[in-house]
Amino acid sequence: MRSKKDKHSGYIIAYTTAEKRADAETMAGAIIDEGLAACVNIVPGLTSLYKWNGKKVRTKEFLLIIKTHRRALAMLEKKLKALSPYELPEFISIDIVYGSDDYLQWIYKAVKPR
Repeated sequence: MRSKKDKHSGYIIAYTTAEKRADAETMAGAIIDEGLAACVNIVPGLTSLYKWNGKKVRTKEFLLIIKTHRRALAMLEKKLKALSPYELPEFISIDIVYGSDDYLQWIYKAVKPR
């Protein structure tokens, strides 16, 4: 069990995107099934503007907000890269600085990378 000192450490929110709902659902389902995240929110209606190959691109996308633990991060990145249809899929993560003890404990128990 985690010590009181580090009870809020190691928790991560990771982000990725998908252009199609079906791709977002596939990615979310796979990472939940493989124990790489406790929860994935799929947010529709995202508009992304970015430069790609020297051109400005505007794309409608789905944002995946992934609640996980640091121990699954490398495997999560590998899985999302394998599933994403993008040539260069977005994969970024940020530390959860603080969260409800009960919610963080739920994440900890749910994330069991296989």
